[in-house]
Amino acid sequence: MRLLLPLLLATGLSAQETLIREVYDPKTDTHVEVTALFSEPSRGGFLPVRVKISNNLKSDRSIQLRFQSSPGYMNGLSSTSNFGFNAPAGKTVTQDIMVPLCSSPSTYHDEQMVNVRLTGGLGETNNMIRAKTGAANPAVLLSEALFTPNASQLDAEITKRSGSRYGNTAFAGKFDPKQLPSDWLAFSGYDCVMLTDNDWTGMPAGSRNAILSWVRLGGKLVVHSSTSATLANLGLPESIGFGSVQIQSIPSDLTLVPANTVNLASHISRVGAIRSDYSGGWPLQAVFGTKAFNYAIFVIVLIIFGILVGPVNLFVFAKSGKRHRLFVTTPIISLVASFILVVLIIFQDGFGGRGVRRVLMEIGADGGQSAAYLHQEQFSRTGILTSGRFSVDPACLFVPVPISKSRWSRYTDDHNTKGTFNLQPSGGRMEASGDWWQSRSEHGHALSAVVATRGRIERTATPGEFVSTFDFPIGTFYFLDESKQWHRATDIVTGKPFTTTSVDATMVEPELAREAAAFTNRNKQMFNRAKTRPGHFVALTEAAPAINTLPGIRWKETKTVITGAVVKP
Repeated sequence: MRLLLPLLLATGLSAQETLIREVYDPKTDTHVEVTALFSEPSRGGFLPVRVKISNNLKSDRSIQLRFQSSPGYMNGLSSTSNFGFNAPAGKTVTQDIMVPLCSSPSTYHDEQMVNVRLTGGLGETNNMIRAKTGAANPAVLLSEALFTPNASQLDAEITKRSGSRYGNTAFAGKFDPKQLPSDWLAFSGYDCVMLTDNDWTGMPAGSRNAILSWVRLGGKLVVHSSTSATLANLGLPESIGFGSVQIQSIPSDLTLVPANTVNLASHISRVGAIRSDYSGGWPLQAVFGTKAFNYAIFVIVLIIFGILVGPVNLFVFAKSGKRHRLFVTTPIISLVASFILVVLIIFQDGFGGRGVRRVLMEIGADGGQSAAYLHQEQFSRTGILTSGRFSVDPACLFVPVPISKSRWSRYTDDHNTKGTFNLQPSGGRMEASGDWWQSRSEHGHALSAVVATRGRIERTATPGEFVSTFDFPIGTFYFLDESKQWHRATDIVTGKPFTTTSVDATMVEPELAREAAAFTNRNKQMFNRAKTRPGHFVALTEAAPAINTLPGIRWKETKTVITGAVVKP
């Protein structure tokens, strides 16, 4: 008993969650450890998992891990992924993986359940990790240093605010800063990360870069310091894209004021935005327009079929004395009618589908960054699909969004919405399968990604002159200089210097307001914060590439709004 108690205490204090520890051979200590790097999974995004295989045997072994994510019991939504690992004889292999998580479009389900099953040459076992949070609560991560002295009080505060419907809910998951992954996707399901200045400076450089990428996409980083820490001495940039970084004072004992901390974490919840921004009045869906069902032609076909299969069949094709012909004529008439209906459906809907996309992109050209941080909204309507499998490159946050209810919509905010949305990360990309697209349906999706780019806007040595290194033309360019004076240029091509014309804010603001209104609420707010930064630009184009998904969809329009700092010579 004296040995068990310290073990239980150590487990309770761990910033990680051991999903599986399977000892295959106790004599050689050959075992498999599967560890969730965050104590609780978020309501979407990815769960970072560390897999360690100690193979002290004399032969090579391999294992397979199967994960299934679902937002609650018996709700009909799931995401499945499979990972294989090889462990050479006498070697220890450690690898981090990103496990896709399925989110619910309805506030009816506010859990996240992840089941994991181990099979292969080092044993078989399974386990589950589960989290429960309120629908309106932001998804928060706390470092272990802040979590340990403050978790119970913060949980009580968030439970009080959420109400009794959700029961006891956790304010945050916890993590060990020294064990963080170096992939921004690990943080993609969260709205706010809180840690201390010592946590920040002590974590690996790759983990810091991953968090900064997540912040540039819209995350909120709060650094608590008991000293006079600043952004500069912590190595944090002042320009942080669509997100924000705050430094907060904290006593040396690291105790937080629950009410203030919960308020500080308040942010535009990513999960909440997905649930509310698309299901009613989505501008992109309104631009695409609605589709009416052509009942008349199908009714005519059915009437003709009824006449042929009934009186004509009975009194002409198989008249009295030849009723046995009904066994031949009836199937033929039915097959012909079915064929005609299929031809009409194909003629009306066609193969593949059509859609529109809108992209909000921030260019991180400061601090040696050469990356684009983008959010993509897309709406599409399909005809006949021959395959639902496709690749997404690069690996990114990719989620279905609940759209307005109609006879064509398949994924809505109804609590009984069903679907499988499988994602398989592999080699920097993802293989998708399941119900992402279905035939003769309308679909909406939201994507967030970090992509490498050398594109930026640079000043030349000539005052007032700029040059674009983007490999596509820009239709309209706005620049807000350090004195908050707007400048404008049009028809910009790659590599050719251009000059701008000073314009009054009353000429710029209405157009930028129209561009902002074309996005959903969360993306609109991020754009509105980014567009008024002195020394930054806003560029509008219909020629920029977007993240490609299902190949059969013909994107008839892709509009991109680019923001970022102008690079000085």
